Amino acid sequence: MNHSNSSDTQNEVAHEAESKKMRSGWIRQSSYVSLPDLFYRQCQPALGGGIESGGGNVPKMVIFNTALADSLGLEAPDPESLAAYLAGAGAYEYPPLAMAYAGHQFGHLTMLGDGRAHLLGEHITPDDARFDVQLKGSGATPYSRGGDGKAALAPLLREYIMSEALAALNIPTTRSLAVVATGENVIRETILAGAVLTRLAASHLRIGTFEFAAAQQDKAALVALADYAIARHDPNLVDKRHPYIALLRGVMRRQISLIVAWLRVGFVHGVMNTDNTTLSGETIDYGPCAFIDEYNANAVFSAIDEKGRYAFVRQADIIKWNLARFAEALLPLFHKHIEHAAQMAQEVIEEFDAYFLDEWLAMMRGKFGLTETASDDSGNARTSDGVMFGAFLTHLQTHKIDYTNFFRGLNPDNSDLPSDLKEQYQARFRQNKKSPAIALEMMRTANPARIPRNHLVEAALNAATQDDLAPLHDLLAACATPYTSDPNFSKYEKPPNEDERVRYTFCGT
Repeated sequence: MNHSNSSDTQNEVAHEAESKKMRSGWIRQSSYVSLPDLFYRQCQPALGGGIESGGGNVPKMVIFNTALADSLGLEAPDPESLAAYLAGAGAYEYPPLAMAYAGHQFGHLTMLGDGRAHLLGEHITPDDARFDVQLKGSGATPYSRGGDGKAALAPLLREYIMSEALAALNIPTTRSLAVVATGENVIRETILAGAVLTRLAASHLRIGTFEFAAAQQDKAALVALADYAIARHDPNLVDKRHPYIALLRGVMRRQISLIVAWLRVGFVHGVMNTDNTTLSGETIDYGPCAFIDEYNANAVFSAIDEKGRYAFVRQADIIKWNLARFAEALLPLFHKHIEHAAQMAQEVIEEFDAYFLDEWLAMMRGKFGLTETASDDSGNARTSDGVMFGAFLTHLQTHKIDYTNFFRGLNPDNSDLPSDLKEQYQARFRQNKKSPAIALEMMRTANPARIPRNHLVEAALNAATQDDLAPLHDLLAACATPYTSDPNFSKYEKPPNEDERVRYTFCGT
């Protein structure tokens, strides 16, 4: 008997058993590889070689989103194997890959790509919903441009908090499934604990993906990408006469709805580059993001946004600018004559202002409990309601009034309102044809009682980096039911004191 061969066979069996143990069974497909290979590079996460028994750093689960996992039919393996899998040391069902894309960053086009993320593939739920599963902070890729591809714990926990808060606020967003500490340090301005975030998304297709495709001047690749996007997000467009124009219009409307939702709750994204604008209409890439406390139309929290390009009220203007870049990338697909293609694109982009205004007015009516559109002597509901809403926002800004708490406590008999605003509001409220109870319910579902206040987020992150996760879990619990008044969460509804105010947030790259 050949003992050497027997030993090798036993080792292979043991290795295969370990590999199966570290597979999650979550990834059912990797459809992105159906695209031309210029759109991605297959590459292993930093821990892709596995974790040697008895040596190296052992990944540790910091937080796992059990409710999200259950809702998507994700059955978790044992905790140790799961932590390794989500840290980048799994035996994955398909080769992990990094996606190529470009992006207008603060107005300047740059060739980018996933510099610190690995796409594992797609999970398909029992009801056939499809979600990308991506590791973020999992190590260098061919697109890292000299970076280490890793991430620190605190910024990833920020994304976990903010994305789950937006989901609870009923705002489209990528989701955070887990944060795993790798046991390694990352070097930034100081030495920080390293971690990996598991992000789920309807897809990771971005406007920047199409800008990358357009820059290759490869029409066949651009067609393949657009067809993939339609199949993934808008399969009903396949038989349209102009499916790519319909794609542009669909993405525009999803993005308008998203921005209006941000404005409803006072969210400032902070880095609305075209690589952070998804075709799905989901919020993605939580860097220097924050919620406003006192109302400030020009609120900026990003330390590098010195000119306020991505300020709170400029978010609509910026998304329109981003959509114009999307239209430019798609021009070769609209018509063989570029002048005619440009005219077709322009006609869609020109729809933006009216569509956005109607969505914004409808959102604001919800915040004020107005069940019908306005009826004034001119018959122009947009002008009538827009003037009143503008007057209220000016009042909030002038007097530095907390945005969330003002609208949560708003009612037509509010004695704190100036008499002219109160009279306008009461007169407008009397035009409601539905009952006051219905109007108040509209307001309760439009105006949250709680948001992740910036000072509380910072406090939770600081505690977590000191191995105290209690403030993090408490904050997540408070943000999980944002529309329900609860005296147990009253401290999460209070604006910060002056010495607690957070003026800048950072992406952690």
